[in-house]
Amino acid sequence: MANRHLARSTVLQTLFEWDFKGARPTDDVEAILERDVGEFAPGLGDTSFMRSLLLSIVEKRRDIDNIIEKAAPDWPLDKISIIDRNILRIGLYELLFADKSEVPEKVAINEAIELAKTYGGENSGKFVNGVLGSVYKELGEPGKDAVSKKGKRKMEVPYEKMPVQKLGGAVVYAKDGGNIYLALVHDIFGHWTLSKGKIEEAEDEKKGTIREMKEELGLDVVIKEALGKNEYIASDPDKGKIRKQVNYFLAEAKFENITLGSSGGLDDARWFKMADIVSLNLYNDILPIVTKAVNILLNSKLKN
Repeated sequence: MANRHLARSTVLQTLFEWDFKGARPTDDVEAILERDVGEFAPGLGDTSFMRSLLLSIVEKRRDIDNIIEKAAPDWPLDKISIIDRNILRIGLYELLFADKSEVPEKVAINEAIELAKTYGGENSGKFVNGVLGSVYKELGEPGKDAVSKKGKRKMEVPYEKMPVQKLGGAVVYAKDGGNIYLALVHDIFGHWTLSKGKIEEAEDEKKGTIREMKEELGLDVVIKEALGKNEYIASDPDKGKIRKQVNYFLAEAKFENITLGSSGGLDDARWFKMADIVSLNLYNDILPIVTKAVNILLNSKLKN
């Protein structure tokens, strides 16, 4: 196992140099690897694992990068450091495409985290852990959707025929000392956003949203009114591409401590004064929802 860790470290060095130079498909990455093996792993006899891992990542780089971009559309790849970007490529390849009998999911994630702690910045380990966990939960195993056992590529499902999954979300607010506060969650891609969760089949949307706010924020909320909805496309390991429709509500809670649940991809949750929301890094698609909620709350405050 120690040899495999050293091998991944050497592949990371090669990917870093290749990426730094522009990641051109015409570059001889095997020559870079051979040089790096001599410098960083001279005593490592079997280089077949390194060569296979490197060439597979290079071959599937666009697929892997697309997975990252789909999971975090507001977090461009060029904003991720070169080290973290290539650690994610190694981790995602082993997590989603490698033989699970050789590299179990936990091994893929743990190895990537160790690489991040060793070679990345102060927060790289947490960042890589969050991204891999979030991408795996959200996207499943893309290789299942690409080619069937008979080698035939599956047809793309038209948008209108994609399965629909209902989610409930809320702009949760509380009043305290003459101020209005909003409860927001922070994801591993660096954005503050609204809490949301899956609505079960046959479950009332308002009741489901109340349940999700309790599970994700630890708050008991009262739904006041509907705010609107948005929709995005994700991939499910069993269903393939699905349309996720989120219905957002304005919900009131008591100004109590927030307890972040175990939802994947989130690392913080807190109250913000309504006036401070403008300085936060929010996703573009939720800005209209938040703006509508703020206007309703401001008008209500003026009337009172």
